[in-house]
Amino acid sequence: MIYTCTLNLAIDLFIETDKMQAHTVNRTNDDDIQANGKGVNVSLILKQLGIDNTALGFQAGFTGQYINDFLKEKAISTHFIEVPGMTRINVFTQVNETGEEFKLVNKGPKIPTEKVTEFLHTLEELLQSGDYLCVSGSLPQGVAPEILVSISQICNEKNVNLIIDSSYKEVLNCLPYKPFLLKPNEEELAAWYDVKLKTKQDYLVYAKRLIADGAQNVLLSLGGDGAIFINKEMVLAGNSPKGKVVNTACAGDTLLGTFLAGVINKKPVDKTLEKAIAAGSSTAFRQGLTDFSDVDQLEAQIKIETIETSKEEVSA
Repeated sequence: MIYTCTLNLAIDLFIETDKMQAHTVNRTNDDDIQANGKGVNVSLILKQLGIDNTALGFQAGFTGQYINDFLKEKAISTHFIEVPGMTRINVFTQVNETGEEFKLVNKGPKIPTEKVTEFLHTLEELLQSGDYLCVSGSLPQGVAPEILVSISQICNEKNVNLIIDSSYKEVLNCLPYKPFLLKPNEEELAAWYDVKLKTKQDYLVYAKRLIADGAQNVLLSLGGDGAIFINKEMVLAGNSPKGKVVNTACAGDTLLGTFLAGVINKKPVDKTLEKAIAAGSSTAFRQGLTDFSDVDQLEAQIKIETIETSKEEVSA
């Protein structure tokens, strides 16, 4: 079974406007409302690629129910826990005149302690050996980052392939439980280790440290500079294709979902990375998630290179 987990679900409102001026009415050219949350995006990408999956997390109010209904319409199973309050609405605004992108992201509902306990018990009941669990995104109020460690312990005990895409520094405390895959971006990697990263070699040094400390695989997202995949056997790097960036909010989720699909389908890692970068870029070049219609074309612009490194260097 494949599970995604979004503890802080969201509805995202995407707006396009020519100008953004203070103290005046700014008329929009276009708007779009989408069920969102990083794990939800991974679920949607996996489903497009023919992989059935179940979405987990907390839902609140009519906004949470909207997401639940939307996923079921897409034939994606859900197992959300109902909590008080309202699932959040985020706003992303593209300003054409300046080329700026504004991201307004809300906190989400406050989760009662007993609901956090219920969620962890749900994981213990659902997960079986060999399953995949992809935990993505921020945490709502009332949920401490240490929940990532609790999830890691459960997955380790049950031999579940855990994927983590979250910015909290507590991700490092999950490493002793050997998560299957981590997907940081360059800013998150730098923040985890309290360093400044400027070059590809800088990125490699600290991504390798994640491997040495327990992560089985690392998919490092570098935005416009592509992505790097690292494990004990290999280091692969790929560039991003060219195109007009419209919205970067869901590009990393697309990268991860597409990469995970390739892993599950046992595709070659280099081809999997190439397709994942192309799909992530396709999402960045449009308002919502990619429909994969231009992914083959974008793949043609991507070159995957093997970075020579010994096993000792990767595990050092």
